[in-house]
Amino acid sequence: MGGYWDMGYYRQPTVAEIRNSAEECIRKARKRGEDWEPVVIDGKKIVKNWWGQAWCTNLERYADYWNRLERGRRYVRAGAVTDLKIQGGKVAAKVIGSSSRPYNIDISINPLEEKKMQKVIKQCNGRLKNAEDLLSGKFPSDMEEILLEKGMFFPSPDEIKFNCSCPDWADMCKHVAAVLYGVGARLDTSPVLFFKLRGIDIEEFVNATVVNRVEKMLANAGIKSSRVMDKSMAEGLFGVF
Repeated sequence: MGGYWDMGYYRQPTVAEIRNSAEECIRKARKRGEDWEPVVIDGKKIVKNWWGQAWCTNLERYADYWNRLERGRRYVRAGAVTDLKIQGGKVAAKVIGSSSRPYNIDISINPLEEKKMQKVIKQCNGRLKNAEDLLSGKFPSDMEEILLEKGMFFPSPDEIKFNCSCPDWADMCKHVAAVLYGVGARLDTSPVLFFKLRGIDIEEFVNATVVNRVEKMLANAGIKSSRVMDKSMAEGLFGVF
């Protein structure tokens, strides 16, 4: 069994040791012709853009996850997530730890329930213009609140299932936590992956909100506004008799 020992006592690996082990594992994998996709964190911030930030914010609001997330942040910053792939609602990853070989992590995320989907679409009515605004996170703050409502658009703990090959008995080990932050880093650069994870057709989602917006505009078109001058007012204002 691998590990780090000092004077007969087990200790946690340092950031430098994690990084060196991760780099060595990646190098050997690529030499074998394996296509590993490591999570690379540039700087101290794990995420910088709206979708990555929203993902991590959602994780951190649940007490069930809180006690393991800090060590997960340490691991992902150190480059411990040597491979991470997202396909549909599945995440497959490898994370280096105290063993000489990386641990295998599998995470599955439930698709967004149709009832919740329709509620979000209804609430987003009139707030979204196009897919570009959605993916860039450039939408009104009230839409942010809708998307970040607890237990709705972003998954809750009971919608996330995970497994790690490490011997840690905890429900969520630090390796799983590192992968969940790694997912946030992936969403930072490719927000469309969130919709794949939640089983949402992004085109249908955008079309539904835009169509609702257009329908609302058309419905309001027949309502006379108090700001529109009638004919007699216009004639008097512009000197037309």
